[in-house]
Amino acid sequence: MVEERKLKGPQVCAVGVNYSTTPLQIREKLSIPKAQIQDALASLRDYVPRGIILDTCNRTEIYALSNDSHFAERALRQFLQDWSGVTEEELTPHLYVHHNYRAMRRLCKITSGLYSMILGEHEILGQVGLALEEAETAKMVDPPLRRLFQHAIGTGRKVRENTGISRNAISVSSVAVDLSTKVACENVQNCKVLLLGAGEAGKLVVKAFAQRGASSISVASRSITRARELASSLGANAIDIKEMGIEMAAADIVISCTGSPHFVIHRELVQKAMALRPDRPMVIVDIAVPRDVEPEAKEIENVYLYDIDDLNSVAGTNQEEREREVDMALGLISSELEYLLEWWQTLEAKPTIGKLMQMAEDVRKRQLDMTLKKLPPLTEEQQGNLDAMTKSIVKKILHNPIQYLRDNGHTNDEVVRVLSELFALDEQKKGK
Repeated sequence: MVEERKLKGPQVCAVGVNYSTTPLQIREKLSIPKAQIQDALASLRDYVPRGIILDTCNRTEIYALSNDSHFAERALRQFLQDWSGVTEEELTPHLYVHHNYRAMRRLCKITSGLYSMILGEHEILGQVGLALEEAETAKMVDPPLRRLFQHAIGTGRKVRENTGISRNAISVSSVAVDLSTKVACENVQNCKVLLLGAGEAGKLVVKAFAQRGASSISVASRSITRARELASSLGANAIDIKEMGIEMAAADIVISCTGSPHFVIHRELVQKAMALRPDRPMVIVDIAVPRDVEPEAKEIENVYLYDIDDLNSVAGTNQEEREREVDMALGLISSELEYLLEWWQTLEAKPTIGKLMQMAEDVRKRQLDMTLKKLPPLTEEQQGNLDAMTKSIVKKILHNPIQYLRDNGHTNDEVVRVLSELFALDEQKKGK
């Protein structure tokens, strides 16, 4: 049980679902395809002032900052329902919610690969980084939220560098290769592979097949340009998505990961392809969320359809060895979080520090202007020297009060109140 930690400054809330809490049928409704992320972030702005959406094939999570994390929780729940069309009754049994320290810790555990289907896998680091980039583009990130995500990414890297959590770790892509070749053909070199989708997940799958020695790989995408780019970089063949049915009839293995919000492969299409090769098995691995392949396709004789959750059957490889590193990883996460908390707790004192510095600067400028008017004309260099000297005096006078605020303002509200009263900081605006 993780201890409750009081958090001063901006409040953090995380809500979400993942493969361990939620059936795929619900997850795919909540999933937000990459093509829709910017629209989703624009919509999210109507619910919370700042937030980041982390959407992968195994999870949909939202991290948000506000003055009240429980308000943020209600807002994020409503956003998920409104965006996806999932009802409160459908969502509530599966949704997990974390506030403040627990939300921070959860994100660090995610980047460290502790919540991945395959313990310690590396892909999640890039996915968290991409989620931050998308939110930055949508102007949904402020310094504290940026710092949280950057810190979590840095922690994930440190965990992998200093523990064996990723030793012999396998990716979802390599699991897909293992599973499909085991059923379709004894030697991967003799397998004909068809990939639907030229996004990041598609690249990883093709690369895994190429590294295993597959000699016949075809890539189909809604964008023939992207299909050609991916195919040429890995020695594969690019085909037009319109020829998908013909290619399926020749393929031993079909990997689908298009990112489409709707089914791309229907039962009828698979039925037609199998009619041309009824005695040869076809393996279809659907690693997309939402799913690309109509589930009823698995009812066709000699068709073996696997979705993202089915990959768990292979994910146990080398898992026990890496599980022994979990305690060490958790210790490292706790240590790294202390550094983040030290910085985070200073945020509450920052407005007071800013007011104090602004008040001192206003006084300095007024007094300098008055002095310069009384003095004989000075050269530009002399005025610069006088300006620098007065700035230095102010900086030295404020050094101890500001340092005291940084060290104690987050643990003692009285310190902030007394300094505000002593320097009449709340009266600054009125006096202008």
